[in-house]
Amino acid sequence: MTEMDYYEILEVERTCTQAEIKKAYRKLALKYHPDRNPGDKEAEEKFKLINEAYQVLSDEEKRAVYDRYGKAGLEGQGFHGYQNQSYEDIMDDLSAIFESVFGGGFNGRRSKGSGEKYNLDLSAQMEISFKEAVFGCKKELRYRYKKPCEACGGTGAEGGEVEVCDYCQGQGQVYMRQGFMTFAQTCPRCHGAGKTVKKKCAKCAGRGYEEVETTVTVDIPEGVDDGNRLRVPGAGNVANDGRRGDLYVTFYVDEDEHFVRHGDDIYLEVPVFFTQAVLGDTIEIPTLRGKKELKLPQGARDKQQFVFRNEGVRNVHSGQLGNLIAQIRIVYPKKLNDEQKELLHKLQESFGIESQPHESVFESAFEKIKGWFKK
Repeated sequence: MTEMDYYEILEVERTCTQAEIKKAYRKLALKYHPDRNPGDKEAEEKFKLINEAYQVLSDEEKRAVYDRYGKAGLEGQGFHGYQNQSYEDIMDDLSAIFESVFGGGFNGRRSKGSGEKYNLDLSAQMEISFKEAVFGCKKELRYRYKKPCEACGGTGAEGGEVEVCDYCQGQGQVYMRQGFMTFAQTCPRCHGAGKTVKKKCAKCAGRGYEEVETTVTVDIPEGVDDGNRLRVPGAGNVANDGRRGDLYVTFYVDEDEHFVRHGDDIYLEVPVFFTQAVLGDTIEIPTLRGKKELKLPQGARDKQQFVFRNEGVRNVHSGQLGNLIAQIRIVYPKKLNDEQKELLHKLQESFGIESQPHESVFESAFEKIKGWFKK
């Protein structure tokens, strides 16, 4: 079986920067996230590979070893990806990576008490358009949350019948002694509940909860960016005692055909014909909120930038507006007919010696080279 290349997995070039690696990871991690692809084993495997690739390429030392020796070099240093790990351990690892990039876990890392079967906080992803991110909107999100099984009261046992855990004697914890130190850890059999199930509940298959599909209206503020998270209070999973966690929505923003966002600034490439750049011209360009006139000076340069203040994105926290940066791209004709060539030759001749700047620049160089070959 051919080994997958980490750069190919993240869809980046081998010469890419750390910023490009992080951007690619964010895009792909959101796309193949387990919450976004429930029950899709192929997406789950892809998600693992994406995280494994990011784990290596985002670390300069690991990346250097990988570039030189491949995955075999990493294995020599003890890195084995996610081979021979349990699903739970893998998800914990992936959560830590995801958390470091997005600023929060994807499994909901709080509100899970001793004996509880799931975390109360819940996460979901929402794909929004470039326009929706810039100007904000209200949008419905369909998702699934957990609540205690009504048939067994959240115990996971038929008729709610449970018995004291014989492994921890109902304590929910087990103790280990090493020398003079005693360590306590959650009981691996009852997971801290202190009780075990005699017979699994037929309705929930012993899980103790059921999943409910619902929709919530998310009020997306103006200026959210790719990877930003929004908290929806009281829309998470439900506990046995009726408490409810929060829903954390991570946004995945589609790219725009013309505008490129960098923070609160917007970049726009403006194609300009070479005669417009030489002569100077005033052209109309699109902005986020309408149109603006771009006044080109005579002799405008390729990639020259023009800044329009307060024409960018409104910052989601401060409310301040970013800028629009228009960068020109000079376009030359692909073909010339005889008449156009003649006109250009006449124009060149009309500038005299100014049209041949290389002659004055290289004159001294030619004289110097001649001296190299004199005997």
